[in-house]
Amino acid sequence: MTEALKHECGIAMIRLLKPLEYYQEKYGTWRHGLNKLYLLMEKQHNRGQEGAGLAVVKLDAQPGTEFIFRERATGSSAISEIFGNVHNHFGKISSENLEDPIFAKNNLPFAGELFLGHLRYSTTGKTGLSYVHPFLRRNNWASRNLALAGNFNMTNVDELFNDLLKEGQHPRDYADTFVLLESLGHHLDREVQFQYDKYGKDKTVKGTDLNKLIEENLDIPFMLRTASKNWDGGFVIGGLIGCGDSFVFRDPWGIRPAYYYMDDEIVVVASERPVIQTTMNLDVSDIKELEAGQAIVVKKDGRVMFPQILEKKESFAPCSFERIYFSRGSDSDIYRERKELGKLLLPRILKSIDSDLRNTVFSFIPNTAEVAFYGMTQGLEEYMQEVRFKKIREKGEHATNDDLKRILAMKVRTEKVAIKDIKLRTFISEDKGRNDLAAHVYDVTYESIRPYKDNLVVIDDSIVRGTTLQQSIIKMLDRLHPKKIVVLSSSPQIRYPDCYGIDMSRMSEFAAFRAAIQLLKDRNLQQIIDDVYQKSAAQRDKPKEEIVNYVKEIYAPFTEEEISEKIAEMLTPEGTEAKVEIVFQSIENLHKACPDNKGDWYFSGNYPTPGGNRMVNTAFLNYVEGLEKRSY
Repeated sequence: MTEALKHECGIAMIRLLKPLEYYQEKYGTWRHGLNKLYLLMEKQHNRGQEGAGLAVVKLDAQPGTEFIFRERATGSSAISEIFGNVHNHFGKISSENLEDPIFAKNNLPFAGELFLGHLRYSTTGKTGLSYVHPFLRRNNWASRNLALAGNFNMTNVDELFNDLLKEGQHPRDYADTFVLLESLGHHLDREVQFQYDKYGKDKTVKGTDLNKLIEENLDIPFMLRTASKNWDGGFVIGGLIGCGDSFVFRDPWGIRPAYYYMDDEIVVVASERPVIQTTMNLDVSDIKELEAGQAIVVKKDGRVMFPQILEKKESFAPCSFERIYFSRGSDSDIYRERKELGKLLLPRILKSIDSDLRNTVFSFIPNTAEVAFYGMTQGLEEYMQEVRFKKIREKGEHATNDDLKRILAMKVRTEKVAIKDIKLRTFISEDKGRNDLAAHVYDVTYESIRPYKDNLVVIDDSIVRGTTLQQSIIKMLDRLHPKKIVVLSSSPQIRYPDCYGIDMSRMSEFAAFRAAIQLLKDRNLQQIIDDVYQKSAAQRDKPKEEIVNYVKEIYAPFTEEEISEKIAEMLTPEGTEAKVEIVFQSIENLHKACPDNKGDWYFSGNYPTPGGNRMVNTAFLNYVEGLEKRSY
C-alpha cells in the first residue's frame, strides 16, 4: 500500500499450564513464557508501531506481595523497550538465583504464569502512554483485578458510556478502551459479589477459604455475556484476572481475527496464525481460529473452555482487508489468496494494454503488493503459454526452426521498476517542502523499459487516498517515458469509511468518493449530493438500528469504469507525458479469491453492524458540513 494506514492492533496471550520448574527443566529457563510472548509480539510488529505493553500475573502469590505486573511504552521501538525494562529487574540478581525458578517465583517481578501483550495503532487520534494497553483495574481482592488489552473499535461508545452512568459510575475517559475496561470491571465486581454472597452465607467459611471458593466459581462466560450484550463493533479482547483466570473474546460478526494453540503445557492466543506457527514451531493444522462470538477461557486450575458468549451473527463478515494487506503474507491461506487477487486481474490487464504483451513491462509497488505481483505474473505466464501453443498450432507442419524459436521466446517481461527509497520525515512542516519530499519517497530503475515504446503496468494492493500516486509514483514512473502507465489495485475501489479498527473515517480521504463527487458536478447532478445530505441529516438522531446508508446513492449513477477513469484523471500530475489508467479489482473477484472473509463494507457500503451505518452517515454529514473530524 502506498499510503500506510493506521489499523488494527495486535494481541498475544500465553498461559503456562505447568509450574515454572517444569520449563526450567525442559527448556533451560523459567522465562519460557516471557520469551514466547516477546516472539509473538515481534512477529506481529506490523500490527502496531505506536506503542506496546505487557501484563503478567503470578499464581498463588503470598499476601503482602505483588501478583500483577505491567510495563508499557510508546514509539516504534516499544517492544524492545518494555522487554528491556522487564529484564532490567533481573540484572542485579546472582546467576544462581536467576536460574532458580522457585526463587524467581517468590522474589522476582514478571515471573508469572499468565502473560498478555499488546501492540497499538491508534485509530482514534488519542496518543500517549495512558492510551497504551494493557489497561489495569486495581483492587485488594485479587479476583477484582483486571488487565485488559484488545484489537477493537466500538461504534456505540456513547451508548456504552451512558450504560455506565445508569449504573452510577463516573467514567474517567470517553474512549472505548476506558469504557470497556470499566464495563468489564463492573460486571467482574458483580460476579465476585454474587459468589461472595452465595458462599458467605455459610458463616463457617471465611477468609482464604471463602476467597478460594469465590475464585474457583467465578463465571467468566457469564461476566462476558452480560457486559457485552450491547457492544457494536469489531473486537478481539483479552483479559487477565488477578486470581489467575484469563480469557480472549471475539466479536460475533467475526470482524477481527484471533487464533489459538493449546497442549498440556501452554495455551497461546494471537491475532495472526503464522506468528503462533513460527513461535511455537507448529504445523498450520495445529492452530485453530476462535469462532465468532466465542471466547477461550482458562481457569486458574488450568481448565480450558470455549463458551459461546454471543450468538454468531447472520451478517458474519471477517475483514477482507486482513487478507489483502494487514495480516502477514506468510500465512499459507493469505499467501494463496493474495496471489489469486493478482491473477484475477488478468482480463482487465489485457484490456488495458490491448493484449500487447510484447511491448509491456510488469512490476509492483513495494513491498506489500509483491505477492499479488507473483499471482499476476503466474496468470500472465499461463495466458502466454496458451498464446504460444495457439501460434504453434497455426504454423502446423510448416513451422520452421526460426518460427519455433521466435514463438517459444515470447515471454512476460517483468522488472523491479519502483523502489521505495526513503521515508517521509515529519520535521518538514511547510506544505511545499513536504510535497517535494513526498515526491521522492519512491525511485525508479532507469532504462528498465524502452522509452515511448513500452507500456508499464505496476500493481499495488490497494489505493485509498491516491496522494502518493499523485505526488510521487506516477511522476517517478513517467521519467522512464513509458507509452502508457497502468496502475493496478488488487483490491476494489475503497468508497466508504471503516469504524472497526482501520483509520479510514473521513469521506474526503477516498479517491473514489472524490471522483464520484466530481462526476456529479461535471454532469450537473449536484442535486444528488443535496438529496443524500437531506436524507442523512433527517436520520442524524435516529437509533443506529434505523439508519440507512444513503451514501451509496452518490455512486449509483456511474459505472465502476467511469469512476476509475475519473480517479486516473484526478491523480495524474500536471505535465505527465504518458497516458495513465487505474484499474481496480472487482468485488466479485475479491470474494472469489477470499471466500471466507466476506467483510467488504469499505468497498460495498454493506456494514455488518448497525453502528457502521450510523458512522458512514456521520462521515457524510461531516464532509458536506466541512467538519474535518473522525466520524466515530
